[in-house]
Amino acid sequence: MFRRTFWFTTGVAAGVWATTKVNRKIRQLTPEHLAVTAANKAIETGGRLKDRAVDFALEVRDNMARREAELGDALGLNAPVDRELPAPRGYAVIENRNTPKYVEGPERKSTHRTHQTYPTYPYNRNEDH
Repeated sequence: MFRRTFWFTTGVAAGVWATTKVNRKIRQLTPEHLAVTAANKAIETGGRLKDRAVDFALEVRDNMARREAELGDALGLNAPVDRELPAPRGYAVIENRNTPKYVEGPERKSTHRTHQTYPTYPYNRNEDH
């Protein structure tokens, strides 16, 4: 009789354990629980990606500053500056393009022009609108 009671109790315990496991699994597969699990995973993954992106940006910034310093040394931009003023520069002469192209010479002085001239303007497509 003791054997029967032992096996009966063991069967009941196994049944309760299996029922509990199945009910937990069923609860985990409900749409609400799946949505909560997916949201938690997304937040966790987003946090890891954010940390990686921040680390990458900081590393790029450090390397950029180091490379700029190397280039500044190579080009002499970090050299001490003389406080004297530079010599005055000459001014470039700019041609006036608004003068008429046709000019009457001394051999042809008439009151009536055979050719009418207009001021020319360059065709500049880079206009501010």
